[in-house]
Order: sequence, then structure tokens, then C-alpha cells
Amino acid sequence: MQRDIICGMLALAVLFLMIRLLRIRRQLRSIAAELRRTRDQDYNRKLTVPLFDRALNEAAAEINHNLDYQQQRKLAAELAEQRLRQSVSDIAHDLRTPMTVIRGNLQLIEQSEQLTPAGREQLAVCSEKVSVLKKMADDFFELSVLESDSSKVPLQKVSLTAVLMQFIADHEAVIRMHELEPDIQFPAQTVYVMADPEMLNRMLENLLNNTLRYAKGSFALRLEPDGAVFENDVESAKLPDPSRMFERSYRADASRSSGSAGLGLYIVRLLAEKQQAEASAVLSGSQLSIRLRFQRAPERSI
Repeated sequence: MQRDIICGMLALAVLFLMIRLLRIRRQLRSIAAELRRTRDQDYNRKLTVPLFDRALNEAAAEINHNLDYQQQRKLAAELAEQRLRQSVSDIAHDLRTPMTVIRGNLQLIEQSEQLTPAGREQLAVCSEKVSVLKKMADDFFELSVLESDSSKVPLQKVSLTAVLMQFIADHEAVIRMHELEPDIQFPAQTVYVMADPEMLNRMLENLLNNTLRYAKGSFALRLEPDGAVFENDVESAKLPDPSRMFERSYRADASRSSGSAGLGLYIVRLLAEKQQAEASAVLSGSQLSIRLRFQRAPERSI
């Protein structure tokens, strides 16, 4: 009889432990679900799961303390980044005016009849360097604006065919000046995409500048049903890493001074993201392909 009682008590104890373990397991799952929601939806959320176990309550309290700490670190990092962007914007803005003045004065000096041939050469070098500095200041200013502006860009139906044709016509002189032979490949059917015309042209300008800087002899511009591709051969000493080309300040050859801050393709990526588009790069041997993909526009205008 006593043996039966002991067995019954043991069975009840085991049953009690199993129920407790199941409840703990269920609450651990709830904690995990809360943490996932905190990560995916709202970083400011805290654990609000009612817990019956003292050890679990202590663990949840420590997790909430850690979430508070991580939130403070995140806010501090965001504030520091915001201040850095503002500083970059202010510096770039302050540089643009004196650069414009210097450039204008150099152009006036260039008109002087008293300059010697050597003086004209030196003046040309100065003018070129000032143009580079102004371009860098403009890029930094544009970058600060793009990174700080989170507003949604209204997209419209754009004829990518017409935009590219006009773009090539406008930049034909620059392309010829770099002694490049463009291979333009357009399909018979007009290509329409959803984009912002001004941002689209800015992307094309940056991609062309990148092509003019690194292409050898020729380059191809191919229009596709959902975007465009710039292709060109690259010198072996300048072969880029396609996975890093759209990073801020990335340059294929960091040891060379190319007169660029390396922001062109990074700005292309930012502009693409704002238009719900995609910019990617592929390197096959020495041939570099940079592709823009947009949302295809409906056949009929909305």
C-alpha cells in the first residue's frame, strides 16, 4: 500500500514537472516571438509577456535593460550620422561659392593677351583642378541631400528610349573628346519605365563619367525591356570589385589619384533605390557591365 502511494506521488511530481516544463517552453517561444517583433517592427518595443517563473522574469528584465541600452546606442549613432551629414553638406555648400569665383577669375585671366605659353599651360592645369574640386563639392552636397531626404519620390511613365537618345546626342562631343567609339544598341520597340526624369538623367551622367574614366577605346550602351546596360573593357590595373563598386568612396585603384571622390556609383545606387529600381555590376574577364533595372511601365498611361 505504501509502495503504491509513493509511486503515485512520484507520478504526480513527474506530471507537475512536465506541465511546468511545457509552460516554460511555451513562454520561451513567446519571448522569442516578442524579440522577433522587436527586431522586425519596432526597435522601441519591450518584452510584455506575462511570466510565472521568477528566473524567466529576471531574464526578461535583463533583456529589456539590454534593449534600452541598444536603443540608446542606436539613437546616438543616428544623431552622430545626422550631424556628420550636416557637416558634409555645410562644408560642400561653403566650398561651392569660392570655387565658382576662382573658376570665373581663371577664365578672365585666360583671356589676357600677356600670358606666355608656359603661363597658359599652368593656367589650364589650375582650371582643370578647380573643375575637379567643384565637381567633388557638388557630389558631396548632393550626397548629403540624398541621404537625409527620406520622402517618397513620385514616379512617372518615362520613355527610356527617348531619354537615352537625347542623352547620347547631348554628350556626343564629350564622348568624341575622349576618343571613344560608342556602340548604341536600341530595340525596335520603345521602352517605357517608371522613373523620375531628373534622377534618371543624373544616373546616366554618373555612369557615363565612370565609363569615360575607365573605358578603353570603345563602350556599348544597350537598351533592354526594363532598363539599360553600360559595357566597356577595363585596364587590368583598374579591374574593380563588382560587389563593392556601389559602396561610398570605393575606387578600383586606391593608390591612384583619379580626381574623384568615388561617389559617382554610390549616388547612382541611392538614386536607383529612391526610384524603386536596381543598379548592379558584373565583371567578365576585363569587360565591365553596369545594369540599371526599373519597374516596367504599363502599356497604357494611368
